[in-house]
Amino acid sequence: MKIDKATLRSRLLVSQLIVLAVTVSALATVSRLSTPRYFVVTLERMERQGVRIQQVKGQLLEGFEDAWIQGMLWSIVLGGTTAGGISYWLSRRIIRPLLRMEAVTRQFSAGDFSSRVPPLEIPEFDRLGHSFNRMADDLEGVEYRRRELVGDLTHELRTPLTIVKGYLEGLADGAIAPNPETYQRLVVETERLQRLVNDLQELSKLESGYLPIEARTVAIAPIITQVANRFADQLIGLESLQLTTDLPPDLPAVWGDPARIEQILVNLLSNALRHTTTGEVNIRAYTQSHNSKQNGKNFLWIAVSDTGIGIAEADLPHVFERFWRADRSRDRASGGSGVGLAICRRLVELQNGQITVTSQQNQGSTFSFSLPTAPTM
Repeated sequence: MKIDKATLRSRLLVSQLIVLAVTVSALATVSRLSTPRYFVVTLERMERQGVRIQQVKGQLLEGFEDAWIQGMLWSIVLGGTTAGGISYWLSRRIIRPLLRMEAVTRQFSAGDFSSRVPPLEIPEFDRLGHSFNRMADDLEGVEYRRRELVGDLTHELRTPLTIVKGYLEGLADGAIAPNPETYQRLVVETERLQRLVNDLQELSKLESGYLPIEARTVAIAPIITQVANRFADQLIGLESLQLTTDLPPDLPAVWGDPARIEQILVNLLSNALRHTTTGEVNIRAYTQSHNSKQNGKNFLWIAVSDTGIGIAEADLPHVFERFWRADRSRDRASGGSGVGLAICRRLVELQNGQITVTSQQNQGSTFSFSLPTAPTM
């Protein structure tokens, strides 16, 4: 919640005005009560001494001045003490939560993200504390994801590096013959490392917002057809696996980045073909009245379905996480980096769409994503 600076400034001003009012009130009250009394006492003392008032005008003025000075001194002492006490109390009340926040930030700088600001008495500082705690939660999440990323990256790099190291050591000591198959295996592992680094770099740009989306009106059917034809060329001679498309003729144009839409389709098709050995991989574009609207906008859906190995129900919530695999050994053998679906999700979100997955083991999976339809003129 945003801090109301005007309200906080007003509270501080009112607190200082209260201190000033207390000081003036104490000064006026003590002066009003004590000064006349001291003046009367002085006159009575002079009369007892047989002094005529008319003849001692100067002494009267001097006595009144003395009485006023005594009253003023007491006013300053009492008023200053009262005002100082109130100012000290108010200062402590205002500074205490700031000191608590400072202590928490010091713990953050030391790497401890578990501390939180407790509830505070002043409403503005309490809202600031809640915002501070939300920031702390975000920082703790970022730190957790950073450690998780380092661990996952270490895990992913270890396998190809170990293979490359083993082959190089075998070639060096003569245990492995330097034939074309050996060099081709080294090339495959090196390409896997390169793909992993490239995918991580792109995912990092996506999550940090450095990869812009150049959205415009796009006809979706030509993009799907182009991507399908590219993959169909790789299936020539494979009668056990077919790639089909289902594109109605009246598909509306979408609002998105054609290069990023193509990238999403390539990633989803690559996953589908990688996990499907027999059957069919289908690309379908459609609109449905019950789910074609999100936040008041019309959306077009694109689904990539396969008849492959499928995903267990317990694994479905994790498929868009970085480096997650239901079958790690299968993906390593096929060269997957483990971040392709995470990239797809982020690309879809940057184009104001959604991505979902449904699957059953040994029956296949369907990845569907939506894109907003282009505004009509």
